[in-house]
Amino acid sequence: MAESDQSFDLITMGRIGVDLYPLQSGVPLARVETFGKFLGGSASNVAVAAARLGRNTAVITRTGDDPFGAYLHEALKEFGVDDRWVAPVAAYPTPVTFCEIFPPDDFPLYFYRQPKAPDLEIHSEELDYFAIRASRVFWITGTGLSQEPSRSATLAALKARDKAGTTVFDLDWRPTLLNDSAWKDPDEARPYYTEALRHVTVAVGNLDECEVATGVREPRACAEALLEAGVELAVVKQGPKGVLAVHRDGTSAEVPPVPVEVANGLGAGDAFGGSLVHGLLAGWELAEIMRYANAAGALVASRLACSSAMPTEAEVEDLLARATL
Repeated sequence: MAESDQSFDLITMGRIGVDLYPLQSGVPLARVETFGKFLGGSASNVAVAAARLGRNTAVITRTGDDPFGAYLHEALKEFGVDDRWVAPVAAYPTPVTFCEIFPPDDFPLYFYRQPKAPDLEIHSEELDYFAIRASRVFWITGTGLSQEPSRSATLAALKARDKAGTTVFDLDWRPTLLNDSAWKDPDEARPYYTEALRHVTVAVGNLDECEVATGVREPRACAEALLEAGVELAVVKQGPKGVLAVHRDGTSAEVPPVPVEVANGLGAGDAFGGSLVHGLLAGWELAEIMRYANAAGALVASRLACSSAMPTEAEVEDLLARATL
């Protein structure tokens, strides 16, 4: 592709789809009568979250060549996310995700990504390597490594990036998304994680994802293993125990979650990711970044949707102020 005429604060690469979420809470999916339609997919949600915080963002992904794909273009533009690298794939439909909502901690997901999701059809020769290298932050996901041609494209983007700026690896291990049975085995996935970790500066994931990447599960051991694998900052999300962040320079922060009444826990991690990017770009201290990202995640957990629930700076700062009273 030709050289981009614009540089971005953040470019993400990975999933996109349509979330169809029940408008009734505590009701099994079989009995839900009405749904809300939202933009979804972790990489796209992270771009939305950072855009809500004033960052200039774009996403590299693929949709189906169908009305849901057209809707996702419209939604990205409404959220202020550049869609120039979002292209249709005629062979596959735009993915749809349903969920059930049983607060505070049960939110089953049902992914419809068969026979294959178009966001796994990103080809290396389609990438704008100039833009990828110029972006202040570049964000990739574990799901992007799960199948070809997305796997080769993701690794090619990382190699072209060559640790320019900040490169974030969302460990994002989602075997339920895929038909590929091999990816359900952590031992099959780990070599690809190891290769990606050589090319990134930040790794972020929950304990399950960190175990897939490193083979260990204790939070501090996970962080140390990620640092040994090549990253500069390891962020280990521990659910109700909060988040642990450890930097190669020896600084660390362990921050508890911000208590809220949970409406829908889905999307909180994407809000965390967008806020992590925001804080890194702002040059904040590690503990401040983690507190801010936790608060953003908590706000989304207290709301029904994912993308449209992403908070503004004022909302995050207000929650942090109330949490310290």
